[in-house]
Amino acid sequence: MSKLQELIKKLCPDGVEFRKLGEVCEIYTGGEPPKDTIKGDNKDEKHVYPVWANGKEVYGYSSTYKIDKDATVISSIGANTGSIYFRKAYFTPIIRLKVLVPKNNNLISKYLYYYLSTVTFVVKSSSVPNMNANEVKKLEIPLPPLEVQNEIVRILDTFTSHTAELQAELQAELQARKEQYEYYRNKLLTFDENDERVKWIKLGEIGNTCMCKRIMKHQTSDIGEVPFFKIGTFGKEADAFISYELYDEYKNKYSFPRKGEILISASGTIGRTVIYDGQDAYFQDSNIIWIQNDESKVLNKYLYYYYQIIEWNVEGGTIKRLYNTNLSKTIIAYPPLSEQQRIISILDKFESLVNDLSEGLPAEIAAVQEQYEYYRNKLLTFKRKS
Repeated sequence: MSKLQELIKKLCPDGVEFRKLGEVCEIYTGGEPPKDTIKGDNKDEKHVYPVWANGKEVYGYSSTYKIDKDATVISSIGANTGSIYFRKAYFTPIIRLKVLVPKNNNLISKYLYYYLSTVTFVVKSSSVPNMNANEVKKLEIPLPPLEVQNEIVRILDTFTSHTAELQAELQAELQARKEQYEYYRNKLLTFDENDERVKWIKLGEIGNTCMCKRIMKHQTSDIGEVPFFKIGTFGKEADAFISYELYDEYKNKYSFPRKGEILISASGTIGRTVIYDGQDAYFQDSNIIWIQNDESKVLNKYLYYYYQIIEWNVEGGTIKRLYNTNLSKTIIAYPPLSEQQRIISILDKFESLVNDLSEGLPAEIAAVQEQYEYYRNKLLTFKRKS
């Protein structure tokens, strides 16, 4: 029997009390940054106290602080809403960051942090995701004796450290694999201009540059039938949907990618690619484009890899764009189809090692995190005392 099991058997064999956060914690909400804040990770002899916003990285440093105890903080606005972090004493929270400080000595801050890391918070859906203090106050947490809390913190501190070290090693190996992949990809896709087997062609000579019919905002919804990918969700999960009726109409009347064709982001991070898998989906006009390709000269998968080495000719000031005409004028090299297939086979194997979440290093990294979360959640699961 482990020390933790012995403590639970001795101190709380019949379960533990559950209390609302509002009863056991002081909950503060971040405001404006201190006037003397130096933004970024640039503290000096005077500005030594961190200023934390809703993200993982420090917002800046100040000569003053508002929180003088260790605390658990919850991001409560923006893309990171619901994310949990542990912050050491002497800092200032800003931009609606929720700060939880135990009211008395029966709750350890680090235990609270670990427990809340197991919780999925309800996030209000709007143009800007957010969460208010009342929702936080209502959440119930198990409150075992201090000896149990301390032992859980000791175990998880050690496990967290070991997990972080292992993940750092795997990430370093993954980065090395990515650099190796990029080296071989570039080598395989760089051709001698005098090589008679290789031809050079403008993308516009392969096929027309296409995009989907424009979808208006009132035609979308937060939940629905067919995912609608905008430039911000391209290659990720859709946050907008259209009806099957509209999808069928536009798919049949206007330009629509064929399975296997390569979609390209034409704004934002320009040149990101997605292979269209044939599933029901619709894509934002002008921001997501593709070359209509019958594969008589160039295989789609070859294009997918070749796009990764192209320096796209973009236009615009603050907001850059890849216009259809610039895409059409882009010149690529292509060897015979048999050689294209050989290159694809090699790069497919490399890419699966560095990007495929079902195998290789990404799968190892995900498995380590899943193992950590499983063990953490098991340690923090308690029977409610009747």
